[in-house]
Amino acid sequence: MTLQVFWFILIAVLFTGYFVLEGFDYGVGMLMPIIGKGSEVKKRVVLNTIGPVWDGNEVWLLTAGGAMFAAFPEWYASVFSGFYLALLLILVGLIARACAIEWRSKINDDKWRRWCDIGIGLGSWIPAIAWGLAFANIVRGVKLDEKRQIQGNLFDLLNPYALLGGVAMLLLFLLHGAMFIALKTGNEVRDDAQRVIRLLFGPTALVVAAFGIWTQLAYGKGWTWIPLALAVIGIVVAGFAATQGRDGWSFAGTALTIASATALLFGALFPNVLPSTIDAAFSLTVDGRDGTVSASSTHYTLVVMSWVAVVVTPIVLIYQGWTYWVFSKRLTMEHIPAPIGLPMEKAKN
Repeated sequence: MTLQVFWFILIAVLFTGYFVLEGFDYGVGMLMPIIGKGSEVKKRVVLNTIGPVWDGNEVWLLTAGGAMFAAFPEWYASVFSGFYLALLLILVGLIARACAIEWRSKINDDKWRRWCDIGIGLGSWIPAIAWGLAFANIVRGVKLDEKRQIQGNLFDLLNPYALLGGVAMLLLFLLHGAMFIALKTGNEVRDDAQRVIRLLFGPTALVVAAFGIWTQLAYGKGWTWIPLALAVIGIVVAGFAATQGRDGWSFAGTALTIASATALLFGALFPNVLPSTIDAAFSLTVDGRDGTVSASSTHYTLVVMSWVAVVVTPIVLIYQGWTYWVFSKRLTMEHIPAPIGLPMEKAKN
């Protein structure tokens, strides 16, 4: 295995971790006004399920982006310039969500909290759809010219395959979030989450299966039938476990589906990192094979990065695993104290 291939796999692992962990954060944010409808206490229970972990989960995205920049600078430059508007929407959504989560409890005012809820919602719905659109277009290919610049505009990304990918990722994150809420809560909130799971499961399984089969038949390879099969197994396990009240297994099932779907996308993409629909010779690949353009950094850069990854990655994984262990108990409405924060008038002053 070359260092270029190693770093392609590592970036795939980082995005897999991000989608599995941040995926339920997005789902919780989207479902908070639904499961918590009519009850501020329920909303706080739902939001508190991700309270200790949501910002740590975002580190996976920062690390994946940093790895792309350092290991495959041509890939990073082309994607972040050509997908500028789509990625800007994701960034604005993430900023709005972070501010809303952090500030929601600072002022004890219903109107203030409603605006924060809107920020949490938009910051969850927009990235959930946009990530599906972005990765579907990366696999499908874009109008990449000989100067490694993507031609076209945002509307060129709204093709049928990418739109299906956006809907599939949105529904999968919604179901994953509902599974997480059921796993982390008890009593009324857990019952509400299980009702949402029953409503979401059928449409999610259908759309995700359609997108996975389209990806495999149009862009997949022989071995990528394996992650597709694992994704199907994961969604089946999630559905069956949910009917039996096995919250841990149902959450593990959706996590397996998300991880397998991400592996399918990266497997279908390899050895490309950004295919060109104008001319295959303009495509960016991990190592410039078959006359294409190499997107990778120098050998020395990859060697230094590899040693850093070997040392730092286990520490980060141990720390984050410990965090989840510490905050592993279920939450109920009885755990929620009275509202805190400054009154609106004092906050204005």
